[in-house]
Amino acid sequence: MATSMYQHARHYSPVHSLRSQWACRLQMPTSSRRFFTTCQPLHGSYADTLPFLRINSNTRVIFQGFTGKQATANAKDSLAWGTKIVGGVIPGRTGEHLGLPVLPSVRQAMEHLKPDATGIYVAAHQAPGAIEEAIEAEVPLIVAVAEHIPVHDMLRIHSMLKTQSKSRLVGPNSPGIISAVGKCRVAVASTTRAGLGQSLCIGVGGDMVPGTDMVEALSVLEKDPDTEAIALIGEIGGMGELEAAAWIKEYYSRSKSPKPIIGLIAGVNEAPGRIMGHAGAFTFLGEPTAKAKIAALEEAGVTLVNHPAKIGDTLKTKLREGTTGSGTTSRSQPFATGMQRRQLHFMRGPGRRSPAASLSVHNKQQYQQRRSIYLDVNQCFDELRARGGINCGPYSGHGTRRLLAVGIDRSARSPAILVAPSIEDWMEGAQRTSAPVKSFPFDYRRGPDELAIERLASYLQLSNKGDSAVDSLRRLIETLTTLFYEKEGLLLTTHIVERLREIKFVHARFAFDQATFRNGTPPDKIKAMYVRATDEPAEVKAERSGIVYIKLPGEDATIGTLVNGAGLAMNTVDALADAGGKAANFLDTGGKATSETVKESFMIILQDPRVRVVFVNIFGGLTRGDMIAHGIIMAFKELSLTVPVVVRIRGTNETEGQKIIADSQLPLYAFDDFEVAAAKAIELSRK
Repeated sequence: MATSMYQHARHYSPVHSLRSQWACRLQMPTSSRRFFTTCQPLHGSYADTLPFLRINSNTRVIFQGFTGKQATANAKDSLAWGTKIVGGVIPGRTGEHLGLPVLPSVRQAMEHLKPDATGIYVAAHQAPGAIEEAIEAEVPLIVAVAEHIPVHDMLRIHSMLKTQSKSRLVGPNSPGIISAVGKCRVAVASTTRAGLGQSLCIGVGGDMVPGTDMVEALSVLEKDPDTEAIALIGEIGGMGELEAAAWIKEYYSRSKSPKPIIGLIAGVNEAPGRIMGHAGAFTFLGEPTAKAKIAALEEAGVTLVNHPAKIGDTLKTKLREGTTGSGTTSRSQPFATGMQRRQLHFMRGPGRRSPAASLSVHNKQQYQQRRSIYLDVNQCFDELRARGGINCGPYSGHGTRRLLAVGIDRSARSPAILVAPSIEDWMEGAQRTSAPVKSFPFDYRRGPDELAIERLASYLQLSNKGDSAVDSLRRLIETLTTLFYEKEGLLLTTHIVERLREIKFVHARFAFDQATFRNGTPPDKIKAMYVRATDEPAEVKAERSGIVYIKLPGEDATIGTLVNGAGLAMNTVDALADAGGKAANFLDTGGKATSETVKESFMIILQDPRVRVVFVNIFGGLTRGDMIAHGIIMAFKELSLTVPVVVRIRGTNETEGQKIIADSQLPLYAFDDFEVAAAKAIELSRK
């Protein structure tokens, strides 16, 4: 991919005094391009763009970053499949690629090629500029593939999307959108290779603040005449699945013949406080666990399964019986042959909730995520004191400690102030959930308004009802919000107490978005202040190799797992646990695993002396089964493996991969049925 594509200047909103009206104008000091620079009256709304998701054989598609390796591969596959790709964009260049025109801007592409959709195939640090250009050009459907786009870039983009009604965003960190009936795909999803017969597949994506959420996707599928059943796949992180459950419950109550809905939630066995592969796959402050999401979906009438292999037969049964969901959980159905037709398979994403929805605090370690860069309490106090007039110091034991934080409300797709009137019970026990957390979202460009300050002051139950306490709270919020903007905060958490009519910070832990570092533009001063937590050596090594590896606890955790894709890796850990086994690790090789990454993964897994068997679970789209098989054999020979290896390969070139394993004459166990493979891995782990 050309490194010159979409070089992107970072833009920040100004933070003014909360006493005055917040500025509406976006400051863009290093870029000549400006988008939505004034608060103009809305003409329509972002919700009006939902019909743009209904792609079909007539949908005209362009690719941004067209000549890059990934875009080229996807364009070739899509053209062969029947997608009407009409050209692409490379900034500042004209010419041809794959026999199609290349234009220097999206605006020119809109004028000459008249596309209905654009697929963005550029690196994460270039993607915000590419998305903005597509919004400015009013492309109806924008699909962003890149992962690890800095969260403040996405917050800013969402503030743009909310002011217009011409463009709909899918992603980022999305496998794309596919209409199997209409023969149109924008990006690639491995589900098209699994024989599930989709009508429309919407890859909501694993970003913290995706452009299209689950409820929006469900509302489209409800009215899609080609869709007869729906498969909803979710995971930890965000409130989307709870919002989807509420929507489904209402849908079942009002529809005479509702479409059956199957659900899967990954991450029941998550490692608390860790990111499970995806950029947004972690439980943020106040968000529900995977078990809570499963319970909500079951209560709504959704039939739950614990692995993608079970979706096909479960949906087929529902379609044959003409039934909707029963609110049960399937634990024993065999691998799906996937011959049913007309199904939706869409990925996870946050939903919507009211601006002041009550949440609960779960494990107090769960918001200390590794996608963040942390400052310790003394560094936090130094940052606060440097801003003048801020009272900071250790807790004296007097006064009620309250939670005050500035972070992200995934459902509102905006920054938010998070507050709780007491944190005492939460601090005493990690499993207690009695401290309610309330979210007060605010516009990224404007900041919190006076009404929000008054409401959260009331919710905090300040004993001093006078103006001095509210003024003090206002100063603290202004300081935290300013820091949130300037340093690209992810979650700035503090504990506050009332002392002598003033509010004092008695604890602080600040997390800043690590994606900013990954993309080469660290916020001023934060890099020098970064305090790295003690890590497992194997986890550090894996990260350097582009592999996500998390060591799971328990002396009885004896099954090493090697999986491509974060969602599938979580599902694998969960399904092994349901079958009576226990995974020693979570390992995601990434969606494009190679022979070298497979070998490296084996080396990392086998550093754990608990591992008695390695379970390889590959469900391939871009990842080819034959390539994975060669990687396994290479690892087996070069590493002189002494533990048995169970291999399950499905997807692209699965037959070739299985044959390579079978012909290797090595002590490998090859299966295409997940449950049979899992049972064998569990059996071997007990020897």
